[in-house]
Amino acid sequence: MTNRLAVGAGAVLALACAVVEFAHSHSALYASGALVAGALAAAIAWFVTTLPGLTLRGLVTGGFFVLAGMLSWTSLGYARWLVWPLLAVEGVVFAVWSWPWLRDLRVSSRLGTTWLGVAYWILGVVGALLAVRLGIGAQRLAYAGVFGLAVLAVIASARRDRGRDLSVGIAGAFALAIALLFVSGSGNLFQHRHVVPPSGWGTEVMVHRFWGGPWLLYHPNSLALIAIVVATRIGVDRAFAVWQRIAVTLLAGGVVYVTNSRTGFMYFGVAAVVHGYLLLRRRGDGLPEYRRVWVAAAVPFVVLALVLVASGGKGFLFKERYAGADITSGRTDTWRQVGREWVDGPVAEKLFGDTKTVRAVVHRADDGHLAGEKPLDLTTDNAAVGALRRGGVLGELAFLLGLGLLLVHAWRGTRDGRKAPAWLTVTAVGAVPTIATADWLLGGTGGTLWILLVAGEAWLVLRPALAGQHSEPEHALVP
Repeated sequence: MTNRLAVGAGAVLALACAVVEFAHSHSALYASGALVAGALAAAIAWFVTTLPGLTLRGLVTGGFFVLAGMLSWTSLGYARWLVWPLLAVEGVVFAVWSWPWLRDLRVSSRLGTTWLGVAYWILGVVGALLAVRLGIGAQRLAYAGVFGLAVLAVIASARRDRGRDLSVGIAGAFALAIALLFVSGSGNLFQHRHVVPPSGWGTEVMVHRFWGGPWLLYHPNSLALIAIVVATRIGVDRAFAVWQRIAVTLLAGGVVYVTNSRTGFMYFGVAAVVHGYLLLRRRGDGLPEYRRVWVAAAVPFVVLALVLVASGGKGFLFKERYAGADITSGRTDTWRQVGREWVDGPVAEKLFGDTKTVRAVVHRADDGHLAGEKPLDLTTDNAAVGALRRGGVLGELAFLLGLGLLLVHAWRGTRDGRKAPAWLTVTAVGAVPTIATADWLLGGTGGTLWILLVAGEAWLVLRPALAGQHSEPEHALVP
């Protein structure tokens, strides 16, 4: 009966997508594409319900972060305030889950992810106060509170009597976000030109990358990221069935293709290398066991090869997307701007980071924004540069400390002999090369990778001793 209801609901969703697209375009071909997109979204939603270890807290935690990121992009240019009510609810929920707050402050300092995602907000508050920019300081304090409480809430869940690994639920929330974007963008998922935000981001280059649809958008690189970490969380854990591991690998490849994300392709590729190494060396807690190890190790590379060929081969990897013969898509210009402003800034900003904007975004005159619009709020797209921009020299030191702690935990485990889960090793180590082109290790409003790593590291450090070296997830959805 349950399966029939699921199939029926999926069919209704797919048909609704097709009807809406046909009413808009009057094209049977486009409506057929929307039908398939709706069916894929329904299949992803059903897939999430099959995951062992799914928890309500994990779903809510991951949902908060990915929804905040999607709202930020969806409201770009006309209602950026929409994310604030969500952050307020998020803060209240995390405050309740993490009570009593002072209990786990010392524990949080043992996590590299705390230093990566919270330290620069605290330093930014100090910098804003020294610059007498009280409004910016107050908003940064609010951000620091929300993300600090998020860490404490994850720790509180991990240290309960039986312990709760929130990472499966967080990955499930990311998969559901992909399903929502497929529904929103069902009319253009299989088209050559895609819906883009109504701002300077809506350039001719960006229309060839899938963002979602009119009522829900997400940056293509961020969309590729959540698909990849769903694959690393589920595909590198023997608690999940073989078909589930294959499904998430194929989904990640498909999303990287439609988003045309080179950073996502790089992350996928490095993660595949780490995964293959772990399989061949047979190391990593919870690593699946295969009769044909070489075949299992080769599957991600086959998917990557298909993505590369379908995307245009070397032309995809080295394409100059903007004017100026810059294959970094303007990143180097942004980094130079950060460097110039750091050199010219006062001592307080050198030590504690930029204080001109709340999120320490970068403004460039040549960013490609449309005439009459204000400059785009650019992120640094480089975690090391981003740490300097947001927290100054002290932020850079905190970043290096946090990265070191995280990698030690993800590769070697803990001092008391607890082995790192294989999925955490692949996810964390695989993300290292993307430091050069993305700042998603720093967390933030849409810190999806960061919150997943927080959950994994907290579970490794704090999981109950009786759980052993590998704890099979429960099949029931528990709060």
